[in-house]
Parts: sequence; C-alpha cells; structure tokens
Amino acid sequence: MEWRRGPVIGRGSTATVSLATVVPSGEHIAVKSTELSKSEFLQREQNFLSKMNSPYIIKYGGFSVTEETYNLCMEFAPGGSLFDEIQRHGGRLNEQRIKFYTSQILKGLNYLHMNGLVHCDIKSKNILIGKDGFAKIADLGCAKFVEKFDDNKNFAVSEFCGTPVFMAPEVARREEQGFAADIWAVGCTIIEMATGTNPWPELNDPVSALYRIGFSGEVPETPRWLSGEAKEFLRKCMRKDPNERWTAKELLEHSFVSEVIESHSCFNEEVDMSSPCTVLHQGIWDSTLSPENSTHRVSSLNSFRRKDSEIVWKCRKLELG
Repeated sequence: MEWRRGPVIGRGSTATVSLATVVPSGEHIAVKSTELSKSEFLQREQNFLSKMNSPYIIKYGGFSVTEETYNLCMEFAPGGSLFDEIQRHGGRLNEQRIKFYTSQILKGLNYLHMNGLVHCDIKSKNILIGKDGFAKIADLGCAKFVEKFDDNKNFAVSEFCGTPVFMAPEVARREEQGFAADIWAVGCTIIEMATGTNPWPELNDPVSALYRIGFSGEVPETPRWLSGEAKEFLRKCMRKDPNERWTAKELLEHSFVSEVIESHSCFNEEVDMSSPCTVLHQGIWDSTLSPENSTHRVSSLNSFRRKDSEIVWKCRKLELG
C-alpha cells in the first residue's frame, strides 16, 4: 500500500507528524517520522500499537523504513488533540465535556492495563479526537509492560519516562511507575480540562517540579467550580499512596462517569470534524521538513490519524541529588 506525504501537522522532540494520503483511495492518514538512528521511541510505539485493538486507542496502520527515515502510519484524528479541544472552548471545558472525555480515556487505559501496559505519559496533548468526536489515547513511545502484574496493585517499571508536571509522586521519587501512575495523570488531565493549564502551572523548572511533586506531600489544587461529585472523583485519582488510588476499572463504575452517554447529542453545540482545516492551527501547516509528493510503501494499512508531540522528559537522565 502506498501513501503520499502532505503538510507537517505536528513536531516534537523525537518525531515529525505529517498528513498523508493513501494512494489511490485518497484516505487521509497520519505519518510520524524520524531519523532511523533516533527511532527508538517510534519503534517502541509501533510495537505496542500493532498489538492494540480498541476504539479508545489510536489505530495502527503500518510502518516503512528508508535508508535514513523510520515512518509510523496511524489513524488520522481530524479533531486534533484534547489540548486543541480545550483551546477551542475558550481555555476550559464544561463538566459535561470533562465527563465525556474522561470516560473514554479511562476505557482506553483500562484496555491498556488489562493487557499489562502502562502508558507513562497521559496528558491532553497525547489524547486525540477522532472523526467520531471520541477521545483516543495516542503516543505510546514511553509505554512499558509492567514487570510485576498481580491482584495486589504491586506494579512497577524500572525505567521512568513522561512529562514532569503530570507525574505521580512515586514516579517523581523514582520509586515505581505502574498503573496507578497513569491514574494520577488522568486526574492531572481532568484539571487541565477544567482550567486550561497543567496541574502545577507555577512550576516551570523540571527539577523543581519533580522535587515538589515527589517530596512536598502536596497535591494539585482542585478547580473550585467543579461539582462535589467531580471533586470526589478527582480525589480517587490523586491519592498520594499509589496503592490507594482507584483503578481504571473502579473509576469507570464511579457515578461521575458511569452514566455518560457517548453521543454528541448530549452537547448543546454541534461538533464539526469534517475538515482538518477546522481544527489544526495554520501555523503548524509547514511542510518544509519533508517533500510534498514523495511516495512510500508500508507493510500494512487500515484506518488512520494525526499526532501532536511535545518534549518528553526522560527521568532516567535526571538526577535529584
């Protein structure tokens, strides 16, 4: 199956994402590309995505390798990222929408966790909005299989990865990064949806952020305007002891999300996902990094998406002293 590369729609520290067109069907896909010599994270993501099959995880579409480039093909999500969605609604989402997207994020996480996989970098920029308007977990470049997997919630991975201000206290202390760390990050993402900022907006330095998160005993401030039900749900996500945090499965049974109807009819306004131009900022439609009309062949192809990336802090490179 062949595809033709179009404009760049996202850039990160490890890869560039382009909108591409399948030849000859004309279907849009997203192609994430990086130098072959620096493709460790992309190859890891390909390995995980190729094993996933959930409507709440971005779909895998194959890969190709040239002499200098590694390309990962994925479902194109015309709604952009959840971060984009927050900006489209004036910098914060109402509680109705927060419930809607939180339910879908948890369903995706529950699928990953049931398969023994920790995402390690849940945040709004790694959640994409598909053509159906539903949230899909993306960017599995930091994901890892757990080293311990039992019924007592004793899960850990030996290498630490992610974005500092979304990390759980035990990750900031470099003790463990298991399923419970993803749940903490869900709580951080709820705060992000409610406020338009990360849960620790006053912390700009990664070292300071990790020290405060890991050793101060503080938790992020809960948005005051949320309902009591939402605040109680948030507390289940952000318990300091990872063994006391609710699991994704348990949270899905909480009244905050258990009765969410997955239909946009529950929203007051209509959602238009018909064109990439309605949701992607013109400033990132930049194709200077890749030729517009180059054609590539991939090993497999289904249905597809786009991706926004962000600098990822690899904690194994960070010494807290």
